[in-house]
Amino acid sequence: MLAELSPALIAEVELAAKLLTSKQHICILTGAGISAESGIPTFRDKQTGLWENYGVEDLATPEAFTRDPKLVWSWYQWRRQLVADKKPNPAHVALAQWQYHTQSSNQSLTLITQNVDDLHEQAGSTVIHLHGNLWHNRCSQCETACQSQSRGSYHSEDTINFDDTLMTCPHCGGYIRPDIVWFGEALPVQAWQTAEDAAANCEVFISIGTSSLVYPAAGLAQLAKQNGAKIIEINPNPTPNTIVDITLAEKAGVIMPLLIQKITAL
Repeated sequence: MLAELSPALIAEVELAAKLLTSKQHICILTGAGISAESGIPTFRDKQTGLWENYGVEDLATPEAFTRDPKLVWSWYQWRRQLVADKKPNPAHVALAQWQYHTQSSNQSLTLITQNVDDLHEQAGSTVIHLHGNLWHNRCSQCETACQSQSRGSYHSEDTINFDDTLMTCPHCGGYIRPDIVWFGEALPVQAWQTAEDAAANCEVFISIGTSSLVYPAAGLAQLAKQNGAKIIEINPNPTPNTIVDITLAEKAGVIMPLLIQKITAL
């Protein structure tokens, strides 16, 4: 794979590695691109099969759930089934290795994701979820966390319940919904505060597989830049973003293992 990378790109990776080893506080934001490399469709991909005639307003808003909870629940159960067999790719693994490595060094590494899958956790990372977790549920009425579908308690995806029958809350009788941040909803307060603090206090901010166009998460890089941080973007299709200092225009699964290899060698 190294032979396929241009000398210019390898030089940029080495530059990024030197920068990262010289700094103490690192903040990383991952988006749909890193999950797509594991075969998970991005939210903007066209819906297929039964769902191709539905839009975001029909499937991923509080109003949609109020109007037709069975439809929304069925779609999320379908999404869960779609991603149940997906595994971390080399980028997830490299990030987990790096995070583990920093535990015995003087570096701090905060990993934040816009993704709702659990591939970072599967790889061994500790991660802050800005948009919720596909495998967790909560009550739509009293907000109680209910009937967690976290795969940590299952031995294989075959044992996960993908039944699209609506469930009700044992506390108030309200319908159970996925613990996902829908369009029109605020981000979880604690997760956002932690992400904002990490971005404001980091020395290097790394954006991986995200267009940096969806707010408020897109504002994290700007916040970091305003506070003096260097910005690194890892994306095969870099966004036109003037605040980026180092652009690594390649898939995260290619760049991250190489970057960690360079970091640990320094």
